[in-house]
Amino acid sequence: MDSAEGPVTVRLTEVEAYEGQADPASHAFRGPTRRTAVMFGPPGRLYVYLSYGLHWCANVVCQPDGTAGAVLLRAGEVVDGIALARSRRPAARTDRDLARGPARLTTALGLTGGDDGIDLLDRGGRVRLTVCGGVPGIHTGPRVGISTAAELPWRFWVAEAPSVSQFRPGRPRRTDPAPSGRAMITKPAGGDRED
Repeated sequence: MDSAEGPVTVRLTEVEAYEGQADPASHAFRGPTRRTAVMFGPPGRLYVYLSYGLHWCANVVCQPDGTAGAVLLRAGEVVDGIALARSRRPAARTDRDLARGPARLTTALGLTGGDDGIDLLDRGGRVRLTVCGGVPGIHTGPRVGISTAAELPWRFWVAEAPSVSQFRPGRPRRTDPAPSGRAMITKPAGGDRED
């Protein structure tokens, strides 16, 4: 990503797929909204959302125009602009932690909600997605921190990459009624990905 401060380049080491309206863990599960409009295409766009009102997270839209689907950028290794990434992530203990996790990666790149909808395939754009050489040892497994469709092996990571985030299984939704005398807040099913 290019900014007035300079460029930061990240080699992706971990991603997670979300299949739009067919996937109860996807933001687009309930159909298009103002927030999720970018997920419905065209492909190659950046979908940026605010997680828990605190951190920006970024996805690459990857389905044909009109069909929702995106890949969450979960982790990466900063390969250029490391000093700028460090200034954006002063709490990072090591360089491996600069983009380890979706919010950290987005912060290291300097992405915000203002970047939602950017065309990642525009070679002259300030945020670009490029393909590098072959990647050895891709592993797959369940997605991280979600409570629905958690069993799907749609998380992909580079074996032995130190920037890969630690797996945290999602917590099952509470289905029993709240104990008498206690309030309970229930989040509706679907679109629960907030990592």
